[in-house]
Amino acid sequence: MWKKALIAAPYLWLLLFFLVPFAIVLKISLAEPVFGQPPYTQTISLENFAFLFSDKLYAITYLRSVFMAACATLLCLALGFPMAYGIARSNRATRSLLLMLIILPFWISFLLRVYAWMGLMNNYGTINSLLLWVGVIDQPVQLMYTDFAVFVGLVYSYLPFMILPLYASLERMDLDLVEAAQDLGASRSRAFWDVTWPLARPGVIAGCLLVFIPAIGEYVIPYLLGGPESLLIGRVLFDEFFVNRDWPLASAVAIVLLLLLVIPIVLLQRYQARDQESTA
Repeated sequence: MWKKALIAAPYLWLLLFFLVPFAIVLKISLAEPVFGQPPYTQTISLENFAFLFSDKLYAITYLRSVFMAACATLLCLALGFPMAYGIARSNRATRSLLLMLIILPFWISFLLRVYAWMGLMNNYGTINSLLLWVGVIDQPVQLMYTDFAVFVGLVYSYLPFMILPLYASLERMDLDLVEAAQDLGASRSRAFWDVTWPLARPGVIAGCLLVFIPAIGEYVIPYLLGGPESLLIGRVLFDEFFVNRDWPLASAVAIVLLLLLVIPIVLLQRYQARDQESTA
């Protein structure tokens, strides 16, 4: 009985906090907007999804969100892998210090960290003032309210989510395997791609998911650093809910976004299962 209770606990959690809210949002997405409380009817209609797929603005917004989230994920991987590798290969005292520095930003409010970047990148902020003082530029460079600022905010905010799972995979790796590959004639780059990269692949996949999923629906960073021109799906979702008060259309936007996230996760799980079967 205790075993069944332990197994049932996570399923009950998913039922209450995932399936039930998803069913409610799905029901609202099939309704029609009205002026009242709640601001939707009890009828069932597919007009919201039809409008969503017929309007090019939403398609462009989805594609733009996927593109920016994917680029931010690749940048986090390119920066996070060497950092995680260096932490995993350092001595214990240095490793603890470096891990604390990676986790330290979480002790500060996420909103305050984004506001700090606004102070750094505005026309009279620290970066422009330093460049003007050095003489690299003659007038302030427009860093704020650009895609560059959004990428900086995304990479800075979600880089620890890439480093930690990579570190967990690399720290467990047996270094004797790399030495054996080099003793057998493999170069350092060949040993990396044949030994280190396959063993670190679970951490790579986990880190990419932990970065890509929240980045694609990010609202605060594009709103504060990207400005009004940075139209991503998180902001569209917010505007439909709280500005336009069109809950059915906003729910349809959320459902399509969820499907965009679920499909790659399922494909990655199948890939991992096949990879484990092939290596077993």
